[in-house]
Amino acid sequence: MVSPSLPQAAAAPRWRQTVHYTLKPLEYMEQAARRSGDLFNAPVIGSHETILFVSNPKGIQKLFSGSPTITAPANALLQPIVGDRSIFGLTGERHQRERRLLMPPFHREQIPQYGELILELTEQAMARLRPGEQFLARTLMQTVSLEVILKVVFGLGEGERFAQLKQLIVALTDSFQNMGVSSALFLPALQRDFLPWGKFQRIRRQISQLLNAEITERRRQDISQRRDILSLLMATRDEDGQPLSDAELHDELLTMLIAGHETTASAISWALYWTYQNGQVYQRLRQELEALGPDPDPMDIVRQPYLGAVCNEALRIYPIAILTVPREVTAPMEFMGHRLQPGTRLYGAIYLTHHRQDLYPNSHRFIPERFLERQFSASEFLPFGGGQRRCIGEVLAMFEMKLVLATLVSRYRLSWVGKQPEVPKRRGVTMAPGRGVEMVFEG
Repeated sequence: MVSPSLPQAAAAPRWRQTVHYTLKPLEYMEQAARRSGDLFNAPVIGSHETILFVSNPKGIQKLFSGSPTITAPANALLQPIVGDRSIFGLTGERHQRERRLLMPPFHREQIPQYGELILELTEQAMARLRPGEQFLARTLMQTVSLEVILKVVFGLGEGERFAQLKQLIVALTDSFQNMGVSSALFLPALQRDFLPWGKFQRIRRQISQLLNAEITERRRQDISQRRDILSLLMATRDEDGQPLSDAELHDELLTMLIAGHETTASAISWALYWTYQNGQVYQRLRQELEALGPDPDPMDIVRQPYLGAVCNEALRIYPIAILTVPREVTAPMEFMGHRLQPGTRLYGAIYLTHHRQDLYPNSHRFIPERFLERQFSASEFLPFGGGQRRCIGEVLAMFEMKLVLATLVSRYRLSWVGKQPEVPKRRGVTMAPGRGVEMVFEG
């Protein structure tokens, strides 16, 4: 039963709230916050009676604290996409083991080796454009980010399997534009073969066949000198000397392919939109990058403070994930002045936290300087989640985001040509620029 003392997101029936949240999640959250403040019951995900959205930084800090009465259950929303053996679908010791095995290839010391590759792939994508050509930044960034993932994660750069994976991954992620597919994630009754969900699953099975073929082939190879993430994962061992199984590798690779490139493409697109919409931001960023000289080292690029502030502000104003992964109460506890019972689900409301006026005055304005003037805590700025479920690919994603944005601003002349402001639109469980960020390549 829902405690009568808990603030409610809305007075509408549960089914109507679920539809509202599925179709217009930001509007739903903003209306709920105006009605009920920092914490409210939003029964819009799964079958739990009590699903609390939390935007108060102290409450979010408690979610991330590792309290014995708050656990991190499997993310049921993502399991139909990435599989049961993905890190998103594991709990307890299995999750901790998987995270320990996955972390080393994504460590901060590993990432710089991919800098030149990211720059090269960005320039290759831009070379396909002609002066005066109009393009959608989100589509172009999807191409760049997918090629980065395929080459960095898989070590693939050519061949039939590379081409097939590119085509199928784009088809899979583009299917999230179909509200029938996105809605099925929140309404499991729609997960039927004769509905759009069926086509989505057929594409997913084709990708699985290619991933399994690559794993099988790689098992037969000498991978001791390879530095791609798949080879590093195949070589890693847990405390008992056991490697990741083929099934575990498959689900983790699928997770990286879908979550890794889709989210980064959207983040870079937002950064381009805000940069080219605001002349002052563009000029300051360009001046900072020009001061590095004609051929700067990738690590010098990513260390630039205003570049980092622009990327952070883009992730703040429209975070790609608007909620953290769920937590669950395991024993009666006090939380933000309320008595919570076992089974209560808790989500950090990333979008609402990023628009708190006490943290971010004029929160709907793009002001990168706020990240130069203040250091925000991990419970105040959390585009990658936090705690034991914080995104493993954060360092690679930020590295790629900074390098791609810097390359486009410093080496090419672009203009935003959209006739209307960009608005966020749901793509599965993430948010992306709804109009794709319309731009023109000038030279």
